[in-house]
Amino acid sequence: MNSSTPPYGKAAGAAARTAQIQPNHRGLSLSGMLRSLTLDFMTFLRPLLLCCGLLLGGCTGIPDGIEPVSNFQLDRYLGKWYEIARLDHSFERGLSDVSARYRLLPDGGIEVLNRGYSAQQQGWKEAIGKALPLGDSGTGSLKVSFFGPFYGGYHIAALDERDYHWSLVVGPSRDYLWILSRERELPAEIRQRLVDKASALGFDTSRLIWVSQERPDA
Repeated sequence: MNSSTPPYGKAAGAAARTAQIQPNHRGLSLSGMLRSLTLDFMTFLRPLLLCCGLLLGGCTGIPDGIEPVSNFQLDRYLGKWYEIARLDHSFERGLSDVSARYRLLPDGGIEVLNRGYSAQQQGWKEAIGKALPLGDSGTGSLKVSFFGPFYGGYHIAALDERDYHWSLVVGPSRDYLWILSRERELPAEIRQRLVDKASALGFDTSRLIWVSQERPDA
């Protein structure tokens, strides 16, 4: 399981600019030329290493002051969830009738199928990824990837522990928030409870988008 340029985008841009620099090695001895080439290469490599570090390490964390639920049972969380509300970001922008389906894989990972309808394109958009538990199996934290080795955090900050009927999910920063339900609609009192919870955790709930769930083929 982005409205702003991620920090690793800036690092990659710096790498591209560095790659355009053409060093002048005229007049250097062989050893001096090798030292110069090594420095040039390390200057080029440093932002790329920073980029990889941010992608592989920084994106699975949880925002300060937020704790994932405990006593989490993954087998009960599997199946289909409807997206009731979200904070806007580029990879779901303009989509309605969004759902997520989680299926256990033989290797212990979880297949993630995200699906939403684009009115602009008059069709469905799908993305298939893979999730893995983070830390203790009883903690409601996963890391989700749709791009090979690059994972993002998926942390369950609130959950209907009795019936697993609704959940409040946060990402690696307070720019990512979802309210999910097993049904297309949530009672108003539960929606308000989750909005209040998100607000208490420091999210700007005035930016929430309430997702239409009206298509019969969703």
